[in-house]
Amino acid sequence: MAAKLFLLLSICLLPMIVNAQRKPFQIIGKVYCDACRAGFETSKCSYIPGARVEIKCYDRNTLRLKYRIGAVTDSTGTYNILVEDDHQDQLCNVYLVSSPVPRCQTKDPRRKKASVILTGGNGASSTLHYANAMGFFQDKPAAGCEELLKKLLQDDE
Repeated sequence: MAAKLFLLLSICLLPMIVNAQRKPFQIIGKVYCDACRAGFETSKCSYIPGARVEIKCYDRNTLRLKYRIGAVTDSTGTYNILVEDDHQDQLCNVYLVSSPVPRCQTKDPRRKKASVILTGGNGASSTLHYANAMGFFQDKPAAGCEELLKKLLQDDE
């Protein structure tokens, strides 16, 4: 009987002990200004210091907000967010919030968020995760963008 009780307690308590020792998740990503309004990073892009981003996690069934944390990009346009908790079955994304660059305020609708996985229960051993870069459109395309995009599209063929 004592052996069964020990086994039951071990099965129940072991996951809690393992998760208590877990390092926080570290989410790293970049925010850029799309000078060509291309919808992807090009050589004309610049990275935005001081851009605001936010991680939001939603309950998978009710879609209610369960977690939120914000950050600001550094001088290289990079954000680095530490998330302490495991968000298991929640849907988590990094979202663009704002840009301090006056000519680059419009969020690219296809690059305004990036999915992030914030659980240790998916088989990944690392707590360091890189999110896809997110971008704002420059108000008007920069000089030379038309030629650059033609060259990029030509290289695709």
